[in-house]
Amino acid sequence: MGNVLIIDDDNEICETMHSLLLRQHHSCRSAHTIGEGKQALDQESFDILFLDVSLPDGNGLTLLQDIAALPDAPEVIILTGQGDPDGAELAIKGGVWDYLLKPSSVREINLTLSRAMRYREEKLGNRKAEVSTGKIIGKSSEIKDALKQIAIAAHSDVNVLITGETGTGKEIFSKLIHENSKRQEGDFVVVDCASLTESLVESILFGHRKGAFTGAHDTRAGLIKLADNGTLFLDEVGEMPMNMQKSFLRVLQEKTFRAVGDSKEQSSNFRLIAATNKDLDQMARQGTFREDLLYRIKAMIIHLPPLRLRAGDIRLLTDHQANLICKQLNIPAKTISEGVYELLEQYSWPGNVRELFNMVERAVASAGNEKQLFAAHLPSSLRIKVTRDQLSQQNKEELSAGPETAPVRKNGQLPMETEILSLKEYKNQLEKEYLLMLIDKYSNSIPDLLQVSGLSRSHFYSLLKKHDLVL
Repeated sequence: MGNVLIIDDDNEICETMHSLLLRQHHSCRSAHTIGEGKQALDQESFDILFLDVSLPDGNGLTLLQDIAALPDAPEVIILTGQGDPDGAELAIKGGVWDYLLKPSSVREINLTLSRAMRYREEKLGNRKAEVSTGKIIGKSSEIKDALKQIAIAAHSDVNVLITGETGTGKEIFSKLIHENSKRQEGDFVVVDCASLTESLVESILFGHRKGAFTGAHDTRAGLIKLADNGTLFLDEVGEMPMNMQKSFLRVLQEKTFRAVGDSKEQSSNFRLIAATNKDLDQMARQGTFREDLLYRIKAMIIHLPPLRLRAGDIRLLTDHQANLICKQLNIPAKTISEGVYELLEQYSWPGNVRELFNMVERAVASAGNEKQLFAAHLPSSLRIKVTRDQLSQQNKEELSAGPETAPVRKNGQLPMETEILSLKEYKNQLEKEYLLMLIDKYSNSIPDLLQVSGLSRSHFYSLLKKHDLVL
């Protein structure tokens, strides 16, 4: 039988759930706040967690990241009286098993509980060895979630679509799937769809016979054949020419093809992994990507988080890259000042990990034989961008706060008694005030709040957790 935790501030519901669970011979424990729930999760391992959304000390959904980071996370069933579709979407994306509205019947609860328990027993009974993480660096909950998905993909043979912004490491993660799969002895063949020209695309993918066209001086195998019994990786699949998509769909379905200039069919038993930084669903709606091909390539979707959302990983990645560059240059490892970390953590990283690594490499080169990296060693373009963003945000905050909250200047000078906070404290204070303003105006319309603020749902809820705020 299982071990179940209930986090709900309604004593009557907790007692009812206790009675129901004990009759089914499950062990059970209750907590009435987020704080008590965290303490229970730290003290013992649970199979199932019933989680309320509206709790005295905050929104229960803010616990999902902490739960996902646990070494043996329980299956989460949301049980709440709040029918918030945005909250439901966030919960499902956070990996919850089900989302039940109060009052739910005993039959509904029993059915969900039994299904979740069977799933967990199956999962634990057939747990595969963890994948070797290779070059993946990071301990954030976001990267751990991605690695869990990678492990599932590595132990199957389904087609995988990896999405994410430029520089998030889509090719590295794709290769990680290959290296941990049963196809690891085969080749990992990369096809850069962005570089495929319409005149040569068929020859590159399918190969050609000698004399098939001008310049075909010998017979060559295509990339699809080279991936036989291995993995074919289509990088930036959204860039594949439309006239090629139909031909590739047939290859994907039949695993057979015909080289240019050849009358005989060839076969290739490849596993497909595709990657894109584009919205293929939107492209399919617009008619710029074949919908039938999209359905075939996205049997499993893995989304890689942008670096700006990987809390804590910037420091690990910076240390790794700095040490790597020092080894390559055959110079002593450098210590890194706190100012470097703070500056890097304030940047938005549109180029993600790839951009960070380039910045660190330039900083090491700039430091030369100096033993320590300082913020001054970072490229001036990065320092200027961070400073401009800070000043711009500060001006916006001051304007929205109103003149009555700003210190009164006299002859351009602040009064002597004005307390000057550290930049970090000042930013945190303004950030919290901004969130309070958003909640006050848009608490009944989360979509409007997200659109106005430009925040993602996950980032917004993480900020609520950071500042102990409740919707």
